Amino acid sequence: MLMKTPDEQTLAARLEALREELAKRGLDGFIVPISDEHMSEYVGDYAQRLEWISGFAGSAGSALVMQDRAVMFTDGRYTIQVREQVDPAHWEYESVPQTNIAKWLKDNAKDGARIGYDAWLHDRGFAKAVHAVLQAKGGEIVEVDGNPIDAVWDDCPAPSPAKAMPYETELAGRSSAEKRAEIAEWLKAEKLDATVISALDSVAWLLNLRGEDVTHTPVTLSYVIAHADGTADFFIAGEKVSPELTQHLGNAVRIRERMDFEGALKDMKGKRVAVDPALSVAAIPQALEEGGAVVVAERDPTIVPKARKNAVEQQGQRDAQIRDGAAIAKYLHFLSVEGPKGELDELKAAAQLLAFRKEYPDLKDISFDTISAAGPHAALPHYRVDENSNLPIEPNSVFLCDSGGQYPDGTTDITRTVWIGPDAPPAEVVDRFTRVLKGHIALARQVFPDGTTGGQLDALARMHLWQAGLDYAHGTGHGVGAYLAVHEGPQRIAKPAGGQAGTGEPLRSGMICSNEPGFYKAGEYGIRIENLVIIQPSDKSGDFGDFLEFETTTFAPIDRTLVDVEMLTPEERDWWNAYHARTRELLAPQLDGDVLAWLEEACQPI
Repeated sequence: MLMKTPDEQTLAARLEALREELAKRGLDGFIVPISDEHMSEYVGDYAQRLEWISGFAGSAGSALVMQDRAVMFTDGRYTIQVREQVDPAHWEYESVPQTNIAKWLKDNAKDGARIGYDAWLHDRGFAKAVHAVLQAKGGEIVEVDGNPIDAVWDDCPAPSPAKAMPYETELAGRSSAEKRAEIAEWLKAEKLDATVISALDSVAWLLNLRGEDVTHTPVTLSYVIAHADGTADFFIAGEKVSPELTQHLGNAVRIRERMDFEGALKDMKGKRVAVDPALSVAAIPQALEEGGAVVVAERDPTIVPKARKNAVEQQGQRDAQIRDGAAIAKYLHFLSVEGPKGELDELKAAAQLLAFRKEYPDLKDISFDTISAAGPHAALPHYRVDENSNLPIEPNSVFLCDSGGQYPDGTTDITRTVWIGPDAPPAEVVDRFTRVLKGHIALARQVFPDGTTGGQLDALARMHLWQAGLDYAHGTGHGVGAYLAVHEGPQRIAKPAGGQAGTGEPLRSGMICSNEPGFYKAGEYGIRIENLVIIQPSDKSGDFGDFLEFETTTFAPIDRTLVDVEMLTPEERDWWNAYHARTRELLAPQLDGDVLAWLEEACQPI
């Protein structure tokens, strides 16, 4: 649910109220992230503190509110959006990674400055970096007792009361007991007593449960402490627990109140406890150490097993994609008919796509806010349409739609870029689209040794753009969950430069990735072609070890109008024809009438 957009006067009043609260606490400033107690990418309404104080509705960013200045920190994805949503009369803008909060404080904080932070919203590494900067200036970073924004946010939504729901083994492919036993064996091998699991999708995977607490991501607000004997303590609000969930979890999982989590950490005196420094807020290791536990920095042990989908999860992904692909086909046909009439806009198009997906009763949610982007908005890779930004979809223009669905057997994510006629597209657009397509095919066809990283493969998707002096600024591929988060680590296909997280992670069989190269011409148009793939063993394995390849699981026509066939090699044409033959085979049984006729034409070989 989108927060109601406040006016500038309301936002200014909120900023002033926060400054008054900071003054009462003897603070010179306060750091406001987009985060929750679980380091989530997407957060519940109650944790949307940055949007409430600034108006910024992006999914990544942070702010520093000082008594005399307020600064927004966002990366290149949000350069335009932050300036549209955040009032320059009250806020300054800074670009990440060129700078960050620690660097800014080093250059701008006054000597002796006391800067507040919420230890339940930041990781320990961040807190240490800011502490070092402020200490050098005679100041300090101050852990707040209760978030000061919450103190002035009178109508702050309460955390979701939705029940946590069992996720049956028939869909998960493995029981929670099996997963916990695997974690227990790892703990014993590492001479550890327990591990803290705080990432919401890790909790959901480990205990085989799902929830409705975060928009578009089926997780429930909770924590787990998993022990070396295979048991676990599960911390969740009592109102969210049903008899069915209790029975599902069994006697080896002790259900405890979520509010008791911090106290339980402090009760682990003498225990060796693993904590993932990248996924745990600073308050977790701090509470353990205060109670006398030994904190051992280790990666969340569910991360790789969760990423490597078992046979049941893989089949669920295939099945979900076939249903989702039929909805996309109906939508693409709709655009081909209605788009040239000039009566559509971004919001109407997004609503129609949702209506097609809802024809399938097992749809639980969309997997992220649909990027319904006309003309110049298509050049913004992370654009989100609302009533204020909504553009008409003009005839003879590029339209980009990036969307996905949450189904009990799989999470989907697909981007299609189409030309809205009736005239033919310009030669430049066709050239750029074809180069993006060639990069998509190059990655889709690649065979590579087991253990190859995403950073090593990324150039395949870019090489045809590079040959024309072109590029794109986002990653080429991200991991995807099994009816979980649409962005899932640890793997990532992206440029390895700059130490981007996940680019050095070995790609392993069973991992799901996106394949989504693009091109963006600011102010004019954008192009992206995205399918999901499952990494599979290759028959090329042999004397040189095990090799892997990508199995494409997303099936929907790619717009042939935008392709210069003469630029394609015979191998690329073969891929195109095989892909569209398979698309027709899978989708045609679900379609009829004009949509089926359109599909037949769209899937003709070239």
